[in-house]
Amino acid sequence: MNQGEQVKVLGLWGSPFSKRVEMVLKLKGIPYEYIEEDVYGNKSPMLLKYNPIHKKVPVLVHNGRSIAESLVIVEYIEDTWKTSQTILPQDPYERAMARFWAKYVDEKVMVAIWKACWGPRSEREKETKEAYEGLKYLEKELGDKHFFGGETIGFVDIAADFIGYWLGIVQEASGVTIMTAEEFPNLQRWSKDFIDNNFVKEVLPPKHELAALFKAQFGSVTSD
Repeated sequence: MNQGEQVKVLGLWGSPFSKRVEMVLKLKGIPYEYIEEDVYGNKSPMLLKYNPIHKKVPVLVHNGRSIAESLVIVEYIEDTWKTSQTILPQDPYERAMARFWAKYVDEKVMVAIWKACWGPRSEREKETKEAYEGLKYLEKELGDKHFFGGETIGFVDIAADFIGYWLGIVQEASGVTIMTAEEFPNLQRWSKDFIDNNFVKEVLPPKHELAALFKAQFGSVTSD
């Protein structure tokens, strides 16, 4: 990183999307300033300035220029800072497949998990089944590899951070069980290895604080 470069992350402490960005910056050894945003209350002038379209986090600000959307930011970091820790494969086919699986995690698996836990009661059983089936494809794709990226953490691992850390806490808080060690041994092994990584561990939000947040959310959902 060149002297004088300014890197800021506008994020939310408990957001797996924000943490994706911080994980990659930590893995690549890029210093940055973290700015916590109140996205549910008073959104800061900085957030409205740098992400006027979506007004959401995370946002990466690099030398005054902003990039939004977590996986777009991860790719930008990969392309901007060439370090020994690569996130995306060099081979075009493998690179395309990494993008495919990352998009699959975001648009298929995480959406189904969210609806299974927070959606209308009438749809939860259907969405739980969809989330289970989505995770089964990931279980097969992972196989006996250490990480989705091979021997080191890569793009798909970062995209799947919610599954690696947040899902277990959500299951405990909601009482909805989707992923078990018996049904998903590969993903359970991967989850442990992923969150045991020192750079990943450094940015993960405290489990007890997340658990309290989710329990409060589920309490309000069940009382509706």
